[in-house]
Amino acid sequence: MQVTQETTTDLNSVLVRLFKKRGLSPEEVSDMLSWNLKDLPDLTAMLDLPKAAARIIEAVEKKETIGVYGDYDVDGTTSCALLWHFFKLLDVTVEVFQPSRFVEGYGIHPSSIDAALEKDVKVLISVDCGISNTATADYAQGKLDLIITDHHRDAAPHIPRAFAVVNPCRRDEPEDSPLRALAGVGVAFALGLEVKKQLSAMGREIPTLYPLLQFVAIGTISDLARMTPLNLRLTRHGLKQIPTTQYPGVRAFFAPEELKVPCVSSEKISFHVGPHINSKGRLDHPERAFKLLVCDCQSLSREHYTHLEVANRDRRQIQHEVFEEAKKDVISSLSGDELFINILYRPHWHEGVIGIVASKLVETFEVPALVFTNAEEEGVIKASGRSAGDLNLFDLLEQCRDLFIKFGGHKAACGLSMKKENFQAFKERMTNLLRVIPAPLRTRTRTFDVELGIEEISAHLLRDLNRLEPFGPGHEKPVFRMNNARIHSYKVMKDAHVRWTFSGLGNKKVTVQGVSFNYLGKWNEATPEELFSLQEKSGLIVHFTLSVNRFNGNETIQLMVEKLVPGQVH
Repeated sequence: MQVTQETTTDLNSVLVRLFKKRGLSPEEVSDMLSWNLKDLPDLTAMLDLPKAAARIIEAVEKKETIGVYGDYDVDGTTSCALLWHFFKLLDVTVEVFQPSRFVEGYGIHPSSIDAALEKDVKVLISVDCGISNTATADYAQGKLDLIITDHHRDAAPHIPRAFAVVNPCRRDEPEDSPLRALAGVGVAFALGLEVKKQLSAMGREIPTLYPLLQFVAIGTISDLARMTPLNLRLTRHGLKQIPTTQYPGVRAFFAPEELKVPCVSSEKISFHVGPHINSKGRLDHPERAFKLLVCDCQSLSREHYTHLEVANRDRRQIQHEVFEEAKKDVISSLSGDELFINILYRPHWHEGVIGIVASKLVETFEVPALVFTNAEEEGVIKASGRSAGDLNLFDLLEQCRDLFIKFGGHKAACGLSMKKENFQAFKERMTNLLRVIPAPLRTRTRTFDVELGIEEISAHLLRDLNRLEPFGPGHEKPVFRMNNARIHSYKVMKDAHVRWTFSGLGNKKVTVQGVSFNYLGKWNEATPEELFSLQEKSGLIVHFTLSVNRFNGNETIQLMVEKLVPGQVH
């Protein structure tokens, strides 16, 4: 079925071309644009979910202490906050536990069970972790009832023998289940829905859980969950509520003028809210971020947020130093042969930033990356990895699991630990595995969605693009290509960023503003001076996304420039 102007509800013609390029049918376009929560698949249709909810209700009625144990990242922290607010609706205060990345490490451990027992917890709910912690589930038996909620791949030898295991990616859940795309916070929300449903059947009504979708939106976007129609609708409704949020901790991330919008953008979550929440867990302990999300006092939320601002500044500085060292290591090792993967190790690299550094290495060199540093245990190293293109990194690592102490994750991002002595063997095996995979399937390719003329860039186009929000994996923000562009002028900002003014090759009267963050010093990129000279022959090709620049109460269209290259000489 062809996408036509009529089937896209009078959208801008550029978006009609976009939908054709992406091969979307009118039904798929309608599904993608929909806000209708009534058409969602049943979020409570997961194994063990009724059993988990019934045990929670029993604990509430018996006034047993309930604990929530969450991962230290944004998904885990928002999951903890969501359940904290949910239980508050039930007039129940829960004990919340989160591990330190540097002490307990990822997952739920026997020591986590002991910590819960010290608080007299009878029911402990894990969020965003637990599916691989089989030993902990065994340890918990007879001590407390462990309810695992998670969304990571079920790759342990067997499903944990916990009281209940709720995970849409369980090995015995349907392969085609739309719930498999849920982030950990989405699974936590489903648990709340099931408890509410069972309580309603018992004649007890509790307030709507709709406001909790704000946490679902933040966690889902930050965890890079696939933006299926299910996740699109859940996050859309969460983002819509943030401008008028009743949670002081959520409001703290936004300046007053940023809340004068119908719906906050996914970019604001991805590049500001998520990194700030993550910063504490990356450098020490996530407790402050959790306290921010559950506090009910404006002044206290400001205090918590200030701590996150400081942590995020420190994180960015550490990340910059590690990335520059890693980049130099890659460049010095280039030999002219094809680069299949970057697997790097230095003992002093900060564990809290190696995942971000791996992502930046993928952006820079366009191949998968794994970044190792020393673990706490002598002779053990740990890594965070990121995939490139459509490569399933998790499946590749499974073929190396005999070299690991443990590993986990999903298609695009993984973590592992292994003995240092296995490092070289791991590098060689991964390289050999990648050799037989076609390059387009294992590299990050610079592609674009639609070719755009400078005269087509308009407020109307930007408004229609906003209807596609939120963006994420599987529903990426459209990348446009503009041919025959010229740099009318440029300005270097803070010795790193470049602000561009572009015009058309034959029309200098029509101009648009653009920006390239951290452009100066990029590997294998022409300098602004070189581009200004090269454009004389045939203009430039510009790859960019579109956004709004808000400054001093004014709004202007801004190109977020991803790449600039000389045009083709004909």
